[in-house]
Amino acid sequence: MSDESTLPEAHALRAAILAAPLQTSHFGEVPNAAELYVPPSHLKALRLDAHIVVGGRGVGKSFWTAVLQSEQLRGLLGRTASELTGVSVRLGFANAENIAHYPNADVFAAFLDQGGAPYDLWRAVILRWVAEKSEQQIACQSWPETVAWLKSEPEAAARLMQQPRNWRGLILFDALDRTSNVWQRMDDIVRGLLRALLWLKTCSGLYAKVFLREDQAERTVFDFPDASKLTATKAELTWARHDLHGLLWQRLINAPGEHGKHMRVICPHSEQAGIWRVADSMKVESEAQRRAFERLAGPWMGRDRRRGVPYTWSISHLADGQGRTSPRSFLAAIRQAAEDSTERHGQHEFALHFESIKRGIQQASEIRVQEMAEDYPWVREVLSELRGLNVPCEFDAVVARWKHKFPQGPQSIPSDRLPAQHVQRGWDGLREDLQRLGLIETKKDKRIDMPDLYRVGFGLGRKGGVKPRN
Repeated sequence: MSDESTLPEAHALRAAILAAPLQTSHFGEVPNAAELYVPPSHLKALRLDAHIVVGGRGVGKSFWTAVLQSEQLRGLLGRTASELTGVSVRLGFANAENIAHYPNADVFAAFLDQGGAPYDLWRAVILRWVAEKSEQQIACQSWPETVAWLKSEPEAAARLMQQPRNWRGLILFDALDRTSNVWQRMDDIVRGLLRALLWLKTCSGLYAKVFLREDQAERTVFDFPDASKLTATKAELTWARHDLHGLLWQRLINAPGEHGKHMRVICPHSEQAGIWRVADSMKVESEAQRRAFERLAGPWMGRDRRRGVPYTWSISHLADGQGRTSPRSFLAAIRQAAEDSTERHGQHEFALHFESIKRGIQQASEIRVQEMAEDYPWVREVLSELRGLNVPCEFDAVVARWKHKFPQGPQSIPSDRLPAQHVQRGWDGLREDLQRLGLIETKKDKRIDMPDLYRVGFGLGRKGGVKPRN
């Protein structure tokens, strides 16, 4: 039986988790200041001279794009990013359309169909920005017209970019997979943008930052002279276990009203400009961080130590095939675990029941599968065919399922955007693509394994593992 004296705390903490802002998708909106959390590994990405920022789905590319656009949030970064003070920030491409500031996918398609060079179109984007800030008129009726002006008036364009300025500027490029549904064309567009960055680097006081997915950065987009000048500045958005726990507590202690108070009793903190900030001891792998999560979830993932420790278990079971866990998956799993604990284990002595944490993994996995299907429609087509398989398993068993579904071979897998990149190499090429995306891994004995983050959502089994939903 649960100790009655602990129940009020468990109820209060559960309610506080449900009240806290645990979502991470902002759809271009400015994040709340209380959500601002900077893992040490992200500091390099915020520097003005970090022109290339690489990261997977849900690790913060769009979050930092939104933060950097907000003067208030840049100010809260304080000494960690003091060089951003007074910088004028412009969006050069993003998910949300802004046809006056940058072309959309249809404009790119028409421009390239007519033989235009992406390099020129990106320079037109930058020229419009600089002209507007400098209060100078250039041709702006359409994007082809701006490009035509740039090509016909090269000296005027050069003077505009080289003139003395009393302002410093940063232009941001995010969501570049939205520029085209075809890999080769998207590569051409991104490569043209990176060449335009080199052109911009010669202009004093003007900076650019390009957020790329890992699969984009690994392709041929850097195949041009002097690209090493950009790759030398590359920063990666990674999240260690202690970073994810630090982010969680940053959100929890800023839950509204009494909910935040309950969390601040557990979590060492300070106040900055009316916002609660986690103490440094909660940003690193520490006894304080472990003890705080134990207050929420207890010491074990079952009745005793044999089942594992929630502090480590929850994150390790959300890692992809390359061992990386995204904040979006972790926060979604914790929220779902609190909801499930409320519904199924209301009298449990801790806010998060260990079985509910497993169901949180199920929910996070389903969300991740849905995200992958948005980015790569072909992934759902091929991995849904493996439902019911137990992993690890022989690759032959996987190929047998695929051949049954796609008898014409991997080239026949339907995808309305960005299909698998290496299907011309057959099923082995498809396996390589899945592996590069972190969806599967090949073990030393050559068997295929799938991390729980995807295995549960796609309905595969594992002996003793988290079960997929029925």
